Amino acid sequence: MPSRRDLANAVRALSMDAVQKANSGHPGAPMGMADIAEVLWNDNMNHNPANPNWSNRDRFILSNGHGSMLIYSLLHLTGYDLAIDDLKQFRQLHSRTPGHPEYGYAPGVETTTGPLGQGITNGVGMAIAEKALAAQFNQKGDEIVDHHTYVFLGDGCLMEGISHEACSLAGTLGLGKLIAFWDDNGISIDGHVDGWFTDDTPKRFESYGWHVIADVDGHDADAVAKAISDAKAMTDKPTMICCKTTIGFGSPNKAGTHACHGAALGQDEINLTKAALGWDHGAFEIPADIYAGWDAKEKGAAAEAAWNEKFAAYKAKFPALAAEYERRVAGDLPADWAAKSADYIAGVNAAAKSPATRQASLAAIEAYSPILPELFGGSADLGCSNLTEWSGYKPMDSNEVPNYIRYGVREFGMSAIMNGITLHGGLIPFGATFLMFSEYARNALRMAALMKIRTIFVFTHDSIGLGEDGPTHQPVEQIPTLRMIPNMAVWRPCDAVEAAVAWAQAIERKDGPSTLIFSRQALDHQTRTDAQIADITKGGYILKDCDGTPDAIIIGTGSEVSLATGAAAAMTGKKVRVVSMPSTTVFDAQDEAYRSSVLIKGVPTVAVEAAVTGGWYKYADAVVGIDHFGESAPAGELFKEFGFTVENVVAAVEGVL
Repeated sequence: MPSRRDLANAVRALSMDAVQKANSGHPGAPMGMADIAEVLWNDNMNHNPANPNWSNRDRFILSNGHGSMLIYSLLHLTGYDLAIDDLKQFRQLHSRTPGHPEYGYAPGVETTTGPLGQGITNGVGMAIAEKALAAQFNQKGDEIVDHHTYVFLGDGCLMEGISHEACSLAGTLGLGKLIAFWDDNGISIDGHVDGWFTDDTPKRFESYGWHVIADVDGHDADAVAKAISDAKAMTDKPTMICCKTTIGFGSPNKAGTHACHGAALGQDEINLTKAALGWDHGAFEIPADIYAGWDAKEKGAAAEAAWNEKFAAYKAKFPALAAEYERRVAGDLPADWAAKSADYIAGVNAAAKSPATRQASLAAIEAYSPILPELFGGSADLGCSNLTEWSGYKPMDSNEVPNYIRYGVREFGMSAIMNGITLHGGLIPFGATFLMFSEYARNALRMAALMKIRTIFVFTHDSIGLGEDGPTHQPVEQIPTLRMIPNMAVWRPCDAVEAAVAWAQAIERKDGPSTLIFSRQALDHQTRTDAQIADITKGGYILKDCDGTPDAIIIGTGSEVSLATGAAAAMTGKKVRVVSMPSTTVFDAQDEAYRSSVLIKGVPTVAVEAAVTGGWYKYADAVVGIDHFGESAPAGELFKEFGFTVENVVAAVEGVL
């Protein structure tokens, strides 16, 4: 049998060879962490290469995603459907091995990483999901949800502020199934980090409430094995294993320097390194005994089979719970979801009430949560303002079976944690903050869109209508820039009916995230037919129409729809159509025939929204908006001050006729 070091050297060799062939990449981290990875994957990881979606598998995240050849090598060697030819296509167009691990490309890649700090934060989300599902489904003696989340991370992840947000919360929540490995090699792309990163990381994590195992030799397999064993024994705290490693381990001339961080070693140095490691094999050549030493298919199949047997016993005892578990992990909505959500929307329309849409959002959560036990809420310290704390909410920091996280003032952390919850499966997370603070969270929103996952981002206090808190808290550019994120569905409803539809659409959407944007102030109820309610799902629809071809069209969204209807009513003698457009992103995805039936080419069109104006000119000839920051004053005064009045909208329409 090959030695542990021989097995680890296979990872080093593949990483060097793939980066060299691409003439691009980061060989240093995979070479430095290969010994840790060998112990973890061969002796501790509970996974099945033949079924990467097994629900009770351990999750592995490479937070320092630039070292992507580490995970690609591990997946290939252990028997996942990732061939040697895939490794040879590293960083090439349309390959399954892109420069950073991307969710959905290679089996076994649990999340997209690369923006440092988000991988560990996704890991916190996965550990939260495991803990929540265990509480919801496990019965004494029948623990069907029982797995670990393992995360590799580097100095860069620890320097990013999001790691503080996430790891602080992880300690507070006592996520004992989360085990992180810090690759303490002292190097980042600019060189030795002691000029800019001198934190006492063990003390930092101890202060968070983590179990910290310091000063582990990351190249000593026995030391790593003992650390993992100790980590698993600590069930009420997450564990940080601090591993001293040498970046580019084995390279005679580049190990321990930033020269191997982000560039190919060069063939001469690869030859010297392989000689120093005793690896006498050509590029991408792995001996049969090394493959045999890594192969996890038989062990993985046995592990899943044992779990399947356990689940069968669970199913016999708790058939309803088992059926619910199977539905949840499959990502299917309840059979009665469509009928019950439609009934709720019809009831909201019949009630004809006009609250603030943040209140309408709370009402939708109240209505939908009993139908959807997988709905898993949260807020970044503003639950009483965002109105996410429905009557049945049960925070994880309480002693109840959780369906909610009180994230604290951690907007970025919350958003990336939610992505981890989504990726884990079994839950549909939503989390809220003020719209202005989407700026803190934006990269996590982008990652959700990039990964095409169902995470629901809730933002309230959506405009200058926030009022007295002033321009620091009044969003003006946020809505348009959120609409610019590819694959992000952005909803800004104008009343309770549109809010209920927006929530339902976000829940039903499986191929990407949704952003739900709600008002602080009360809004007018708009009357609609059943056909108009159905058309809300198309993102834009005719709310008020006229006989024949209109003289003008007014587009409104959110709180400004009432201005549009008011202006249309005031323009006696003119035929004016009012279009409500709660989601430009969804409207733009409709076919040309529908879009042209709503917005008629050649008809003068005005758009009105309390946000910057640029994005509306693709639909409109003139825009009533705000291209500057707001002021501190009551909302009503601000709307008048900045021209959000019926009179001003009428003037804008007259100006294009």
